[in-house]
Amino acid sequence: MKRLLLSMAAVPLMVGGLSVSASANDGINILNNVKVKGEIRPRYEYADVKDNGVDAGNAFTARTHLVVTGGLLGVDGLTATVGLQGVNNFGYTNYNSTQNGETTYDKIVDPQAAMLSEASLDYTLGKTALHAGRSHVNLDNQRFIGTVGWRQMERSYDTVYAANSSIKNLSLLAAYVYGFAGVKGTTTADTNSVLLHANYKVMKELSVTGYGYLLSSIHDTYGLALTGKVDAGAKLSYRAEYAIQKDATLETGSAGKPKADAYYYNLDLGANISGILAGVNYEVLSGTNGTDGNTAFSTPLATGHKFNGWADKFLATPTGGLQDANIRLGYKAKGFGKVLAVYHNFTADKDMATPTGTATDDLGSEFDAVYVNAIPGFKNLKGLVKYAYYMSGDVTGYTKDVTKGWVQLDYKF
Repeated sequence: MKRLLLSMAAVPLMVGGLSVSASANDGINILNNVKVKGEIRPRYEYADVKDNGVDAGNAFTARTHLVVTGGLLGVDGLTATVGLQGVNNFGYTNYNSTQNGETTYDKIVDPQAAMLSEASLDYTLGKTALHAGRSHVNLDNQRFIGTVGWRQMERSYDTVYAANSSIKNLSLLAAYVYGFAGVKGTTTADTNSVLLHANYKVMKELSVTGYGYLLSSIHDTYGLALTGKVDAGAKLSYRAEYAIQKDATLETGSAGKPKADAYYYNLDLGANISGILAGVNYEVLSGTNGTDGNTAFSTPLATGHKFNGWADKFLATPTGGLQDANIRLGYKAKGFGKVLAVYHNFTADKDMATPTGTATDDLGSEFDAVYVNAIPGFKNLKGLVKYAYYMSGDVTGYTKDVTKGWVQLDYKF
C-alpha cells in the first residue's frame, strides 16, 4: 500500500504547468462529473474431487464492487478513480477458501475479504493516456495478463503505464507493474515487471498483436498473434498465436533468475451460423521431460479459468506441458440468451509418470456447459448456470475425477 500511495502522489507531476479551469472567485472544483458504477454478484458454487479424502465444498458468496470516477481539479483530461471490492460468505464456511482453514472440504478460492480494488490517477492528452495506481488490467484475450474476473475477489494491478493510439489502427502500451492483489487475498505482492503490447488492425479480417511480458524473477514471454473476422456466409473468427519464454531479464531482490526455455501456440477457428455457434481449438504449452534442460510454459498472471477447462485442473501447467484439443457447440439469440458446451481432450507435451511408475501422456478429458441470459423484467441483471466435469487421466496428480457447478446472478449499475 505504501508503494501504491507513493505512485499516486507522483502523478500530479504529469500535470505541472497545466491550467486549472477555475477562477480565484469560484475556487477550485476538486471533483466534477462524478460517475458511480457497481456490481453485486451472488453465487453458489459446488466442488467435488472424487475419493480425495475430504468433503465436497459448497460456497455461498457475494461480490460487491463499487467504483467512483471523477474529473480532478478542473484539469481537462485528468481523472481520479477509487474502487472498493468485497466478498461475503455470510458465515457459511463449508469450503476451503485457502484462507479460512477449512481443509476438510474441497477448495473454492473465494475467501471472505475486502480490498481497495482501484486507486488511480489518469491523464489523457489527445490520443495519449497516462496512468498511475491500482486498477484492473486485461490485455488481449487474458491468456497472459488478466484479472481472473471469474473469481469473486478479482485481481487488481499496481501499475504506471502509457498508452498511445496516435497512428491510425495502431495501439501501443508500455506498463511497469510493481504489485498486484486479489483472488486469494488482499496482500500486495511485489513484482517489478514490464508489459509491452502493440496491436495493429490491418483490416477487419486481420489484426496483428505483438507483446513482450517481462515478469520479474519468473521469465520473459514474447509472442505474436493474428486474429480476424471473415464473413463467408457464416461469420467466421480465427486466432493463430505463437510465443516463447526465455530467462528473466528483470529480478526482484535477491531471488535469483530462474532458467526458462519454452514455447506456446494456439490455433482457433469459430463460426456463427444464424446463432449456431461452433468452434475448434488446439492449444499447446510446451513441457519438459526433466533431462532436456527446458521448463514448462507457464502463464502465472493469466485469467486461467478461461482456458483448458472450467474445472481448473490446469491453472498451473503440468511439468510435461499441456496439449488441449477441444471443440465447442452452442446457440445464441436475443431473448434466448446463450448456451455453450465444450469438450476437451488433454495430453502432455512430454510423457509423465503414472502412480505405477510407467510413462504416459494421458491427462484426462473434460466436458463443460454453460447457460447465461438476462433475467426478464430486471434491467442489467443476468443469470448463469454452469457445469464442469473433469474425467481423470493416468498421470500422477491427474487421476481423480472433478465435478463443479455454479448458479449465479450478476447485477451491474
